Amino acid sequence: MLPLLTVFGCFLVYFLGYKIYSGYLSRSVFQLKDTEGDTPAHKFNDGVDYLPTKPAILFGHHYASIAGLAPILGPAVAVIWGWLPAMLWVVFGAIFIGCVHDFGALVVSVRNQGKSIGQVAQDLLGPRARSLFHAIIFFLVALAMGVFVIVLAEMFSAGKKIQPTVPPTPQISVEEKTKPELHSHPSEVKIETPSSSSIQLRSNFPEAVIPTVGLMVLALIVGWLHFKKGAKLAPLTVLSVILTLGIMVLGMNESVLSWTGLSDPDRSPGIPTWKILLLLYAFLASVTPIWLLLQSRDYINSFLLYIGIAAIYLGFFKGSIFGEFSNFNAEAVRSEPIGLDMVPFVFITIACGAVSGFHALVSSGTTAKQLNREVDARPIGYGGMIGESLLGLTSVVACTIGFSSATEWTSFYKSWAGIQGLAPQVGAYIYGTGRFISQLGFDSGFAQGFIALIVVSFALTSLDSATRLLRYNVEEIADSIGIDSVKRILGNRYVSSTIACLAIAFFAFLEIEQGGKKKAAGLALWKLFGTTNQLLAGLALLVVTIYLLYSKRKTWISFLPMVFVLSATLWAMIVNFREFLFDKSPSYLLAGVGGTLILLAVWLLVEAVLAWRRFSRT
Repeated sequence: MLPLLTVFGCFLVYFLGYKIYSGYLSRSVFQLKDTEGDTPAHKFNDGVDYLPTKPAILFGHHYASIAGLAPILGPAVAVIWGWLPAMLWVVFGAIFIGCVHDFGALVVSVRNQGKSIGQVAQDLLGPRARSLFHAIIFFLVALAMGVFVIVLAEMFSAGKKIQPTVPPTPQISVEEKTKPELHSHPSEVKIETPSSSSIQLRSNFPEAVIPTVGLMVLALIVGWLHFKKGAKLAPLTVLSVILTLGIMVLGMNESVLSWTGLSDPDRSPGIPTWKILLLLYAFLASVTPIWLLLQSRDYINSFLLYIGIAAIYLGFFKGSIFGEFSNFNAEAVRSEPIGLDMVPFVFITIACGAVSGFHALVSSGTTAKQLNREVDARPIGYGGMIGESLLGLTSVVACTIGFSSATEWTSFYKSWAGIQGLAPQVGAYIYGTGRFISQLGFDSGFAQGFIALIVVSFALTSLDSATRLLRYNVEEIADSIGIDSVKRILGNRYVSSTIACLAIAFFAFLEIEQGGKKKAAGLALWKLFGTTNQLLAGLALLVVTIYLLYSKRKTWISFLPMVFVLSATLWAMIVNFREFLFDKSPSYLLAGVGGTLILLAVWLLVEAVLAWRRFSRT
């Protein structure tokens, strides 16, 4: 009963956090207005980036943009230190730090003409601060989306094999099949244990390709019908969700997979087809009007996530009540060393599941430009982060309780060095949540396919939103240079989107030497992304603190979280820098990026101290 009681306790914390703490922030700290016409969406309405939007639609867009692959992937890796530290950070970190960060960044941006967090930093800290923010944001978004492209490309692929390192017992064998059947792919890893039945973990889900493409087409149609033809939203929503689920069933059919060639493991060997296609999609999503693809796609996606999270928790509760999920199958806090210190890296690895600097970019980059009324910032900013934390909690639960036994879990999470890339961790999440949903009477293969579609869909929503945000960042950099010819060239959304995609591609195709072989730098990039992401979160909280100081309001609500996040992040950044530089297989490129970010962070903190002194004297 411990897992059941623990998860119920987490739900209670979420409820109290939103009811009490977010109410306090709304009324006593930010003092939100309940009137239309005051927000940037009304003042600068251009139908492309600025657009007053219904709260339900905007919540879906915002939630889908922030709730991507990261809140699943981070906790799925971090449970290697045990379920308790991961769960505590996901829940309490979100309530007192992540939600405050997202909420604060959204409000500050709305009250500064919908400007990005970097532009707001210029107004509060000075022009040098804006340039420093721009550099950090550029690295962060390019890094994160490079990782997403790596993982998505592997998930879409049909023929890549996983060979994780495990102890002699249990044994692992990779099942090779010349004619793969539905839900049984060449990339399956079969873990056989003497104390339990075998399990199969997959990292490749080509059946998610067809419904993913179908969802894009549906989003274009829904966006055109609703915004251009005035079609009612409710029937469009119901129809699009039903059609998406129908296309998912179609895509899981073996004959359809064979006809499309998606089940062929030898298709286009050696050619990074999926990476190229994903980058092309990111470019197209960046240049199209926000109502045509981003809003409608994120809105439809949000319903898939609502259904998925509800099914995961219902299945978990049912299985727990009837004794199927009575143990965590992992230590509360792991006693033996795993090759990487829990503190500070548990905070860095989980990243978006608790607090994420990327959310400040979404809040101030797209959401602030669509907010209809200030009071909508509470459910969208604070409530959206609770929703993301709920998703992160499913990852903690699925990657501990979702395993059939402690032996199976230990085999998979043997050590940090034994983690083979990032896609296998997604496979562990899909396996665990698939077991939960199968408690509701669904076939386990269908359940895993449904979760795979959700994971892919939300990783893509982060990819398209982030590429647009990176485009904004490039345009703001051009604007700060002050040269008309540069502003004219880089201010073109096609040029700036191309630069954004090239930056993402650099990290997506980056390889590092590991064990004498060149491999995708996925796990190393995730550590670097985690530190960069948390660094930006700390700096965004710094901007919120300066804003509150300037407005003569309570600063402790953002100051204390800022101190904690920046302290843990700078600690981890220094450790990473030393590892990249002095490891047996050093990566001087990653060491250079990490060292540059440390210098930028320290410089920006100096600018903040100077600004604090100026405001304190007034």
